[in-house]
Amino acid sequence: MLSLTSSNQYYLYSSPTDMRGSFDSLCGIVRDKLGRSPTSGEVYIFLNRRRTQVKLLHWEHGGFVMYYKRLERGNFEQPLQNNGQLTWTQLVMMIEGVSLKEVKMRHRYVLNKSA
Repeated sequence: MLSLTSSNQYYLYSSPTDMRGSFDSLCGIVRDKLGRSPTSGEVYIFLNRRRTQVKLLHWEHGGFVMYYKRLERGNFEQPLQNNGQLTWTQLVMMIEGVSLKEVKMRHRYVLNKSA
């Protein structure tokens, strides 16, 4: 079921990705290029060269889930890298076409959830 939330960790692969690839080839990129485990529950984001297509790869409940969006017009902005990690908010804004370069986030109180 669709279960991506702000509690997930999101990682953007910075190199262009061949969108003909599916689960196995994207898992190979996660393992070989990002040095991460594709079954960790993290969400991995891939863009094609023209940034008109995006795929999200996610492991949940015993199997892989892939989300795929192809734009008919325009392209996705590739966010500035923070070790490849994105927030849920950055991902949603990227998918919705909001320019992250022109958005300024206001400070908010964050509850520390440590035990």
